[in-house]
Amino acid sequence: GPFGAVDAPVFQLVLSASLAADWAASGAGLTARDLAMNVALPELDGRILTRAVGFKQAPKRHPLTHAMTTAYDAVPDRIDFAVQLAAGWARLRRTAPADKRVALIMANYPNRDGRLANGVGLDTPESVFGALMALQGAGYDVQGMPDSGAALVAHMRAGPTNAGWQDRTCDAAMSLEAYDRIFASLPADVRDAVTSRWGAPSGDPMCDGKAIRLPLRRFGNVVVAVQPARGYNIDPKSTYHSPDLVPPHNYLALYFWLRHEFGVAAMIHFGKHGNLEWLPGKALALSAACFPEAILGPTPHLYPFIVNDPGEGAQAKRRTGAVILDHLTPPMTQADSHGVMAELEAQMDEYFEAAGMDRARSDALLGDILMTAERAGITADCGIEDSDDAGEKLLKLDNFLCDLKELQIRDGLHVFGTSPADDLANGLLTQILRTPRHAGEGADAALPRALASDLDLRDAAGDILDPLTAERGQVWQNARPSVLQSMSDQPWRSVGDTVERLDRLARALVDGNAQTVGRQSALIIDTALPAIREALMVCGPREQQALLNGLAGRFIPAGASGAPTRGRPEVLPTGRNFFSIDSRALPTPVAWRLGWASAEALLDRHLMEHGNWPRAVVLSAWGTSNMRTGGDDLAQALALMGVRPSWDASSRRVTGFEIIPLDVLDRPRVDVCLRCSGFFRDAFPAQMTLFDRAVRAVAGLDEPDDMNPLAANARCDAERLQDSGMDADVAQTQSLLRIFSAKPGAYGAGLQALIDEKLWQERADFAEAFLVWSSYAYGEHAEGVSARGALEARLSGSDAVLHNQDNREHDILDSDDYYQFAGGLSAAVAHLSGRDVPVYHNDHSLAERPVIRTLAEEIGRVVRGRASNPKWIEGAMRHGYKGAFEMAATVDYLFAFAATTRQVAEHHFTALFEAYIENEQVRAFLQDVNDAAYADMLARFDEAIERGLWTPRRNSVISTLEKHLAAPAAQQRPARTPVQ
Repeated sequence: GPFGAVDAPVFQLVLSASLAADWAASGAGLTARDLAMNVALPELDGRILTRAVGFKQAPKRHPLTHAMTTAYDAVPDRIDFAVQLAAGWARLRRTAPADKRVALIMANYPNRDGRLANGVGLDTPESVFGALMALQGAGYDVQGMPDSGAALVAHMRAGPTNAGWQDRTCDAAMSLEAYDRIFASLPADVRDAVTSRWGAPSGDPMCDGKAIRLPLRRFGNVVVAVQPARGYNIDPKSTYHSPDLVPPHNYLALYFWLRHEFGVAAMIHFGKHGNLEWLPGKALALSAACFPEAILGPTPHLYPFIVNDPGEGAQAKRRTGAVILDHLTPPMTQADSHGVMAELEAQMDEYFEAAGMDRARSDALLGDILMTAERAGITADCGIEDSDDAGEKLLKLDNFLCDLKELQIRDGLHVFGTSPADDLANGLLTQILRTPRHAGEGADAALPRALASDLDLRDAAGDILDPLTAERGQVWQNARPSVLQSMSDQPWRSVGDTVERLDRLARALVDGNAQTVGRQSALIIDTALPAIREALMVCGPREQQALLNGLAGRFIPAGASGAPTRGRPEVLPTGRNFFSIDSRALPTPVAWRLGWASAEALLDRHLMEHGNWPRAVVLSAWGTSNMRTGGDDLAQALALMGVRPSWDASSRRVTGFEIIPLDVLDRPRVDVCLRCSGFFRDAFPAQMTLFDRAVRAVAGLDEPDDMNPLAANARCDAERLQDSGMDADVAQTQSLLRIFSAKPGAYGAGLQALIDEKLWQERADFAEAFLVWSSYAYGEHAEGVSARGALEARLSGSDAVLHNQDNREHDILDSDDYYQFAGGLSAAVAHLSGRDVPVYHNDHSLAERPVIRTLAEEIGRVVRGRASNPKWIEGAMRHGYKGAFEMAATVDYLFAFAATTRQVAEHHFTALFEAYIENEQVRAFLQDVNDAAYADMLARFDEAIERGLWTPRRNSVISTLEKHLAAPAAQQRPARTPVQ
């Protein structure tokens, strides 16, 4: 890039086109144009965002020329902040490593000792340990360092954490006198907000009466700290309805101590993601009264962050001045068959061998197959109905088993600064090559497709087989090349068996254990594979060097972001300061094609299963996934309404939209409501304006009510509001609100505290929390207007809840965000309407073929394919404490989906209980490496039973659970915590 030769940080000073008074009153901070020109585009160069240092004056007429002129008003305190930040980076450059003081901060979410060192896709303890080793090797003063990541976690747990400080050793505390002195220097708005919510610092739960205990360990000039909790755990009953909750005194104290007493030169928040960048304040161009600035100050900030999450990384860049050090995703592999799925697969092979030859035997085998599937709950997971005939049942079961075998799952975690070993690297390379890249032609073609073409494999229609989209359960009646015969000794009867052999051949080629079979596959193996392998294998060294370069005050080059297994190998090598996308181009033409296809597939499925078109839906739209995809969610929403974006031919930026006529659309329009994440709200104001204008345009069409439910709903709502006494213009505005998010300056959906602190009695409690956190309307003329009534009107009339997932590098049991948004919407719609509507979790991981699934189907796939899979469990177990953390998180999120959506079957709980608790090897592992997570898991299974979410069929499950709850290893938490 243009700044690479300088090898020094480059800072972006914002000159805003807004008036200073408008900025001061704005929660967004910057306009859409300022966001594009002053934030998003400079990120492409790797610049560090500072602050808005000047604002446009109102135009004035020059006294001599009489021309209208515009000047900028400088803002001294914003200039001062930018200068101090630059000075901090300059000090990094000129200070010797031995004299630099550094803090490595690990997230802790939820706030339990079994969940220290959070970091998505990352073995955070080993990564932090590796960073300490690298710092020591580079001349930093690192003393008394533990000898492993496991030892580091044990040392952290022996000191203060968010779980408490009593009876624990403490390396540092901040006296109340010192704290008060620094606290007094904060803006009055910040002080007032903290003290009005939390009182005096002496009452903080981390205060021993004289000082605030700090959750950190000191190793010479390097500190490792646990990031303090946001505060929902302190007074949960009175705070869980506060989306803009300010952090407590102990939170401020840690950062105050690091900055003012320890003298930190740079802070490193390790892994996606902490909570600093989500604290209250402006979305962009922060002021001194915004909490991220008040706490972090002008401190150089480095942030190792997973490369496939540009949105949340951008949040850290834009609100905390972070320089991202992107890291590799975990190794990936295919799920393959295991347990009862492997048993069923063998039974089905035997059945098809007997069919047509021995009727009595085949009938008996069919009964055995269906009985085995029924007992395991698989008939429910694959959608088998009593009314299905034998052929339909077997086809559904066969498709389900094939789908699970091919499911892409993680094979362990990434360790920052370490490239994957050979076998793990080959697994990831195979998954990268399995999908088309760029244009999908030549060396960028999907490897299985190239193999099918080289081998001249034909489908039933006589066309070249497409292994990515073919119907797996169909009988294979075409060629069986010997090279594929050699890939498996199992029967070859279906298209799924053919695809499996192609996948095995692809892996053998990547491993170097097979010869290419034709020109197309040879081009990929000889050209694409070496280039991607080279980029992959330097990821570890590049990541570690980027950390050292950042701490040396050097320039970190910018790089692309995205999911490498969704056709984005250009994100490799990692170790760069990733950027996202020019938001003015969203939705892109590629995203539009996917959004249109997904919308049509969704409507077709809903019509087939429910007998009518959905009149209204609510879509959960996340900023980070839309950054990855170029706007899939927005494109789908527009397509459902029958609206097409228009683009400038040269720049490919979105210029507006056109309405698709009904005779072309050939179906009714759909009334679409968006529940946007807080980051979507901050990052895509122009897209919200585009959608808002489209809503108003569709509402203004003269079309039949049954073909344009949006217009019909808006008209009815406006009339109802006017009848209640509302002004006609206000009623019209309210009736057209279709974009909702969290309160300005706040983020999230509000359900996590209810789950963590057991603050719920019934599903309606989740609905209420979700509505409180989500009832703020946005659009061209609305910036966070409180509009609960409008949101309730939209949700009460919704016929479906939608969420899209664009890659398989993570799944719905990996993160609380999935259940908070989909679960919150599901609970709210059910509460307001009195009916459970379908929740669709749409798979966009293969852009050419979106797959529409219900949430229940997706949960079944993840439980079977990943969460209870010995292959995934073995991969997690390689990572000790963090692997146990991952298992505990999976149980938590399954429980949360059950609580919020009622879409979790009892056999899903049973599958995880058998895999984690009844399996002696896994249970011993959990007890040994992370007893706190093990205790959490037992307590969560117990709570599922007490709340009626799980009724085990076997009495042995109850007795096993009670036995382990009573054992000393489970006493990290009470055996039976009363439900409030």
